[in-house]
Amino acid sequence: MNREQAIIILNKMLSNKSLIIHSYSVALVMEYYASIINEDKDLFYITGLLHDADYERYPDKHPNIIVDKMYNMNEKEIAYAISCHYSKWNNKCKSNLDKYLLACDELTGFIVACTKVRPNGISDLKAKSVKKSLKKKSFAASVDRNEIKIGVELIHIELDTHIDNIINVLKQNSKILELKT
Repeated sequence: MNREQAIIILNKMLSNKSLIIHSYSVALVMEYYASIINEDKDLFYITGLLHDADYERYPDKHPNIIVDKMYNMNEKEIAYAISCHYSKWNNKCKSNLDKYLLACDELTGFIVACTKVRPNGISDLKAKSVKKSLKKKSFAASVDRNEIKIGVELIHIELDTHIDNIINVLKQNSKILELKT
């Protein structure tokens, strides 16, 4: 599968602007990490892009619909990574693709939420501020903080470094992601 095909699938399955922006945000963060660890940038990008493609229409069946679609298209790596991007689904992360998707999904969404409540958006956001917000259980309450912890452990990175990396990717792409600056 190429990026254009993935974008067509995403556009057919999602119409919610926030979910689309989340999908592109995770895709860009995944692409960044692929370049750092010498993995396939397209594979990482596409997996990040499609990981929540079924969530809007089938929240109770998520991620089964998109996983089945990927298996039917013989995209086994993508399917498996998507099937384990939340630890409570009990699928073991094996590859870097699996691990990085889990590590990037929740934290990227959380950081985007942080940008929305700051006067300067992403432009002056720092890891310290994100970590402070993580301690406030009422802020972005749907974000599972334990998933973030599991994610940084899976990819063997310090939380501050991971946050900084994600902020930098989002900052560099703030216009296309429509993030406040």
